[in-house]
Amino acid sequence: MRSPGLHTRLSLLLLLAALLGGLAHAALSSWASTWSTAALLVGLALLLLAMIALAGLMLAPLRRLLRALEGSVLSYRDGDFSMSLAAPSHGQPPELAELLRLHSELGLALREQRQQLAQRELLLDSVVQNTPVAMLLCQPQGQISYANLAARQLLAKGRSLVGANLNTLLADAPEALAAALQNPQDQLVSVPENGQEEQFHISQRSLLLQGQAQRLLLLRRMTRELSRQEVASWKRVIRVMSHELNNSLAPISSLAHSGAELARRGQIERLEAVFKSIGGRAGHLHQFLSGYASFAKLPLPQPAAVLWPEFLAGLRAHCQFELLGGWPEQPGFFDAGQIEQALLNLIKNAHEAGGPPGEVSLSLRSDGETLVLTVADRGPGMSEAVLAQALLPFYSTKRSASGGGTGLGLALAREIAEAHGGRISLANRSDGGLAVSLLLHGQARA
Repeated sequence: MRSPGLHTRLSLLLLLAALLGGLAHAALSSWASTWSTAALLVGLALLLLAMIALAGLMLAPLRRLLRALEGSVLSYRDGDFSMSLAAPSHGQPPELAELLRLHSELGLALREQRQQLAQRELLLDSVVQNTPVAMLLCQPQGQISYANLAARQLLAKGRSLVGANLNTLLADAPEALAAALQNPQDQLVSVPENGQEEQFHISQRSLLLQGQAQRLLLLRRMTRELSRQEVASWKRVIRVMSHELNNSLAPISSLAHSGAELARRGQIERLEAVFKSIGGRAGHLHQFLSGYASFAKLPLPQPAAVLWPEFLAGLRAHCQFELLGGWPEQPGFFDAGQIEQALLNLIKNAHEAGGPPGEVSLSLRSDGETLVLTVADRGPGMSEAVLAQALLPFYSTKRSASGGGTGLGLALAREIAEAHGGRISLANRSDGGLAVSLLLHGQARA
């Protein structure tokens, strides 16, 4: 037999209360003259207790369910989804039985979702821990809240970094790496490691995790990728040179044949135009090859003391820039010709970046034995993909009507900086644009 519903039970309770109240009123009215006041009060008290007991009996399932639901909700709030309510007992109102069934289904769904989430977190943690990209998650004060295996090996020789302070770790890290991690912009830096130069691409992002601000640092080794890209670049440049040589040699061969035919026929007056065309094609080919030869045959630098006024005056004769902050008190010590060529390439790239020409600037800063020359612009900067390949020889994003750039400007500047025992650093500016810095060491000898 089906148990009466909660609505039916409450209706019967109210009906019974009304009936008993009417009977009590009739009894009091008829027996008031014969009963004493004490007896009436006792009768009313007994009637009230009976009503309370009856109401408690009929509402007991609801109270038990509410207590059970309260306990389960508190468990869910604490993240414990293992609690489940007992199956409805015989005589339970159908509404409460349905509520228990739905609650059980909800608990089962939450437990399954929790298990799936735990499995996904385990999979994600396994992937993150074994990725070659070093990952750090830092709080605004610099405290590290997460570090994968690559980050621990790079910064702490495999030791745990959770709870450590990033600034304390960077005190023992290479200077270039420490400076790059303290700069909030994406950049490509060279770091000495095991006697060799290791290229790192550093990305930084701000995010909210569980309501708290965090800084995500990604350090990707680029040396192997750069080597692979260099091979692809050499293949590309061979194709470009073959194409350019064919485009020049084929007309020269044709013009030489035409000149020989004109000479055989005695039409000497037309030979001047033929020779002029041959000379033009040969001059174009020479100019094309000389650009690549200057990169391939970079001579060893001949450092010497360099006076800043004369050096900057010579640089201004070839390009336009704004000097920020003056120049160091001490003379520089480098190969003036090579550094001038590197700066000319960087300033030329800055002008071609698309920003206002008046915003192209050059700054000179001496930090002990390190000289930092920075060329900055207000162009669009570089995307992460372009920034990672910008120093590759023959890599260029220019697509102009004249055929685009050769991709040698930044690569040549990098070769010159490394020939001086320094390095080159690229970073997007926080308020727009790109900053390219040449860092030259050993300036104390000047």
